[in-house]
Amino acid sequence: MDIKILTAISSNYIFVLHDPVKDTAAVVDPAEATPVLKCLDELKAKLVAIFNTHHHYDHVGGNNTLIKNFPNLCVYGGIEDKGRIPHQQVFLKDGDLIEFANRRGKVLFVPGHTRAHIAYYFFPDSTHDTGELFCGDTLFLGGCGRLFEGSSAQMVNSLDKLRNLPDKTHVWCAHEYTLKNLQFALTVDPNNTVLKKRFNQIKKILRQRQVTVPFLLKDEKQTNPFLRWDSISLQLITGAKTPKQVFSKIRAMKDNF
Repeated sequence: MDIKILTAISSNYIFVLHDPVKDTAAVVDPAEATPVLKCLDELKAKLVAIFNTHHHYDHVGGNNTLIKNFPNLCVYGGIEDKGRIPHQQVFLKDGDLIEFANRRGKVLFVPGHTRAHIAYYFFPDSTHDTGELFCGDTLFLGGCGRLFEGSSAQMVNSLDKLRNLPDKTHVWCAHEYTLKNLQFALTVDPNNTVLKKRFNQIKKILRQRQVTVPFLLKDEKQTNPFLRWDSISLQLITGAKTPKQVFSKIRAMKDNF
């Protein structure tokens, strides 16, 4: 399974999963159809699936046009999003299994950003020793999604579910928010030397107009304040102790950053 990164709207990432053996493709969260169609034409691949993480328009905006071009494709989404994702045909629950390009994947129910958000985790296999996580707007490099429909408790549970995946997991998030996320992270975790080093690396990447995805989950566990509610330094700066309290304080600080 080859993964192509496309950019859309102002900050969105779209991911095209390509099976070069069967000349088929799947797309994760097509914000727009045009870049996807162009990529498919270049690959000479047939689109067979859309994997949506949630119903927001900047993640499903391309569904209608793509299904007009490929009427036999299958649209996947969470069962709680029934009626909100255009042309959804498969209604997924936590723990459901999917497959594409001989890669097995697992569905993770991760509410918080929305009440119905899901993520897709493709397991490592004999030829790929790294898992692939498509997490939509739940987890970003250095940050996490805003709480639109879900609660802090739900988001902590969801992020903990992602945090417990193997360190050697590629994270493919749906937006380029990295610079501002890390700038904020440094305000709440200023003595984190790993974070400082990463911030400098990211600035260099962005200056070169390169993308910051995918990134390793291992690095997030060391630097992302929204995964570090058990850090003593973050507990001190927030004046909180429980995961929900620490997360809530940091989320509120980020919302006003």
